[in-house]
Amino acid sequence: MQLTFLGTGAGIPAKARNVTSIALKLLEETGSIWLFDCGEATQHQILHTNIKPRRIDKVFITHLHGDHLYGLPGFLASRSFQGGETPLTVYGPKGIADYIAVSLKVSQTYLKYVLNVVEIEDGIILDEDKFYVEAKMLEHGVQSFGYRVVEKDKPGVLQTEKLAEIGVKPGPIYKEIKAGRQVTLENGTVIDGKDYVGPSIKGRIVTILGDTRSCKAAVELASRADVLVHEATFAESEAEIAQEYYHSTTAQAAENAKAAGANFLIITHISARYDSADSLLEEAKKIFPASSAAEDFKEYNILASKQVSHNEQ
Repeated sequence: MQLTFLGTGAGIPAKARNVTSIALKLLEETGSIWLFDCGEATQHQILHTNIKPRRIDKVFITHLHGDHLYGLPGFLASRSFQGGETPLTVYGPKGIADYIAVSLKVSQTYLKYVLNVVEIEDGIILDEDKFYVEAKMLEHGVQSFGYRVVEKDKPGVLQTEKLAEIGVKPGPIYKEIKAGRQVTLENGTVIDGKDYVGPSIKGRIVTILGDTRSCKAAVELASRADVLVHEATFAESEAEIAQEYYHSTTAQAAENAKAAGANFLIITHISARYDSADSLLEEAKKIFPASSAAEDFKEYNILASKQVSHNEQ
């Protein structure tokens, strides 16, 4: 599981930061990639990575401000031109369906794949075999959502040595035992599979928030998250401006991570007024030491051990 930041700026593109887009790579888990927001020129940013657009099968739009949305029609078209034929689903606030329909109609864009559009409300918006996604509305000038991606717990490791001690050899019976079912052995002995499987492996949790003021919903979505991606448009000294424009400061992002019991915080959506994010990161670290500042093309590996490492492409 990896997070790749394709755009980390706020409002308008800048030389150092494009506008918002984040790729969650689930290649080992599901063979797919999920995209969170699709600001202008996202498809250009993808060209600088190893991401293949046809592997992206879900797009989650947090809100309908242009810096999170204007790249979507172009991406949808390019995915089709580049051989994408598998279905794709776009999730987003009310209005996303009209935006996509009008954009594709006016530009006479034909897609070679099935496009599904889901206008969301608070609650579980996706529930699949290995993951589910919960959405909650945040506090912004328009309807803005945060997403909580939860990897479902995995069955514990089959205790093969313990099975060998009672004469159980590898074979189809292992599947029944690992499923926790009662199994009758060749000698007539009945065993409970649960006694031969280790503790379940806790799944990882990634929370990605749209633009927002500091609010209760942000903390709820981030509860015990392995990684919290939180906007920090402004420095702590500009809290009044942040409040006026429905955004968060570095300190507010860090306080939310702390209150939520998150493991790791990544601040993003950095205003172009700041030449560097170094001072912003220092502000966050004073409150929540396990913090990092996103940069375009920076990648974070979210390991099964709950550890987070990062590198720049």
